[in-house]
Amino acid sequence: HLMAEMPEIGTLSNKAVAKLAGLAPIANDSGRRAGKRPVRGGRAGVRGVLFVVAEIVRRYEPDFADLHHRLSQAGKPKKLIRVALARKLLVRLNAKARDIRRDLAIAP
Repeated sequence: HLMAEMPEIGTLSNKAVAKLAGLAPIANDSGRRAGKRPVRGGRAGVRGVLFVVAEIVRRYEPDFADLHHRLSQAGKPKKLIRVALARKLLVRLNAKARDIRRDLAIAP
């Protein structure tokens, strides 16, 4: 589903992929005022799948569980934790897709 909704994965930087998925903070600043930086826009279907999969991965992958524990102990809101886990998963998937694309380009 991810490759169908986001064929750019593996070809863009992690920041660009996160922005495409709607998992990057968007500045809401003007002059001296610095507003909150919510995540918005992007591809809702991809984001929804990443939220669900990141929650499942958190149960079985120690570094995801550690990130969740650290953020919740710091008193971060639940939505922020969900976004952080989904973005971490997306960054890993982007790296794997990049490696696969590179290996396929090298193979005869």
